[in-house]
Amino acid sequence: MPEEIHVGDVIRTKKKHPCGSDQWTVTRNGADIKMKCEGCGRVVMLDRETFLRRRKALLVRGTGDTFPLPPATELSEP
Repeated sequence: MPEEIHVGDVIRTKKKHPCGSDQWTVTRNGADIKMKCEGCGRVVMLDRETFLRRRKALLVRGTGDTFPLPPATELSEP
């Protein structure tokens, strides 16, 4: 399994979450990985090593992009 982790990746873990789901979406990538449970919406952060040990399969590859920023507003002079 590739070591690359992208924002938006949907992964399957080895063990199920207490809600019964084993699918998670990666929402933050860095030294720690933040992911959201697809079943109940719970958000957890794991260090990269623990994340790599616990994942079982990559179901959907994310875009790798960060979430879009809101449109810039024009500053009006006072």
